Amino acid sequence: MAKATATQSETSRDPRFHARHMSQRFDELIEHLRSDIVTVDEPQFKAMFETAAEVLTGLKTAFRHYEEKAEPAWKVQ
Repeated sequence: MAKATATQSETSRDPRFHARHMSQRFDELIEHLRSDIVTVDEPQFKAMFETAAEVLTGLKTAFRHYEEKAEPAWKVQ
């Protein structure tokens, strides 16, 4: 079943489909970064991973705004 989803994502011409897919991938990476923060004691590592998670959260928001056409820049002229 997963193979059909991968094939659909590779062939879909709907950019919102791809934006949604990338948002899901960002979620996975954000979760992974934050889970690693609690396993390591080095403050610089924690700061770097938290910063990376915050940057990805901003990207995820931008992708969501595109998908929802929530910003004037994403609306069709």
